[in-house]
Amino acid sequence: MKKFTFYILIFIFSINLQAQKKMIFPPNLNKGDTVAIVATARKNIEDNLKPAISWLKNWGLEVVVGSTIGLDNNQLAGTDEQRAADFQEQLDNPNIKAIWCVRGGYGTVRMIDLLDFTKFKQSPKWIVGFSDVTVLHSHLNTMGFASIHGIMPVSSKASEEAKETLRKTLFGEPLQYKVPCEFMNKYGTAKGELVGGNLSILYSLFGSPSAIDCSDKILFIEDLDEYLYHIDRMMMNLKRNGCLESLKGIIVGGMTKMKDNEIPWGKNALEIIQDVTKNYNIPVIYNFPAGHMADNRALIFGKQVTMEVNDLESKVVFE
Repeated sequence: MKKFTFYILIFIFSINLQAQKKMIFPPNLNKGDTVAIVATARKNIEDNLKPAISWLKNWGLEVVVGSTIGLDNNQLAGTDEQRAADFQEQLDNPNIKAIWCVRGGYGTVRMIDLLDFTKFKQSPKWIVGFSDVTVLHSHLNTMGFASIHGIMPVSSKASEEAKETLRKTLFGEPLQYKVPCEFMNKYGTAKGELVGGNLSILYSLFGSPSAIDCSDKILFIEDLDEYLYHIDRMMMNLKRNGCLESLKGIIVGGMTKMKDNEIPWGKNALEIIQDVTKNYNIPVIYNFPAGHMADNRALIFGKQVTMEVNDLESKVVFE
C-alpha cells in the first residue's frame, strides 16, 4: 500500500511539474541585431524584398537573405532539403537573432521533420510569419517556445499599424489591442496562453507531433480562400477532437475571400464559427485585425493574454 501511495505521489508531482512548465521566450532584439529572410514554402523569385529590408534597416536591424530566396522548384522555393538546409543554417547561426519567413503558400510541413532544433533550444530566436508558417508556430509551441504571428516580407500593402506592431514584438515593447465591438461577439473575460494561426494548417496538424494542445488556451484562427463547407468541416473537427471544449476563449481574425458552392452552404464563415461554438461559455472576438489582410497586427503565440469582450470594445492585452 505504501509503495502504491508513493507512485501516486510521484505521478501527481510529475503532473504538477508539467502544469508549471513555462513557455520560453527568445531574447528581444536590439539595434544592430541581424534578421534572416528565408523561404520555407512557396517560392519567391521576384525582386520584391526592398520595402521589407528598408523596414528592418529603419528599425536599426541588419538583414541576411537566405539561399532559398530565388530558388524555383515548381511552386516551392527549392527542394524540401534545400529549404530545410537554409532554415537550419539560420537556426544554428548565433549571429541571427530572428528568422522572418518570406511568404506562405504551402510546403513548410514538408521540411519540418528535417530540422534539428538542438542549437535553437540552447539559444532560441524569434520565428516570424503567418499562414503556412503556422506549421512552425505550432511545432515550436509543442516544444515550449514562443513565436510571432505577423506580416511577412512580401506583405507590401501592410498597414503602418501592422508594421509597427511587428516592430514592437521584436523589440519587446508592451503590446495590447482595443478594437470596436462586433455585433456577433460573445461577451466575457478570459486569461490564458495564446495559440493558433491558420485554421486549415491547424486542422491538418491534428494527430501529428506538431499539433497544439488547446487545454486552457485562447485560440486565434484565420483563413483564406476556403470553401464555406470546409470551414464547417474544420470547426467540427476542432469540436469533435475536444479542442473547443477545453478553450478559455477564441479570437477570430480575417476569414478572407471565402468561396461557396453552386448550392449555397447557407452561412458565412463567421456564422459557421458562431454556430459551432455557441454552446461554449467562453468569450469570442470576431473580425480581429489579424490574418490575410493589410492590417495584420502582430500576435505573440505562447504569451499569456487577457481578453475582455463587452458591448463597447474588445481588448487583448499581452502580459
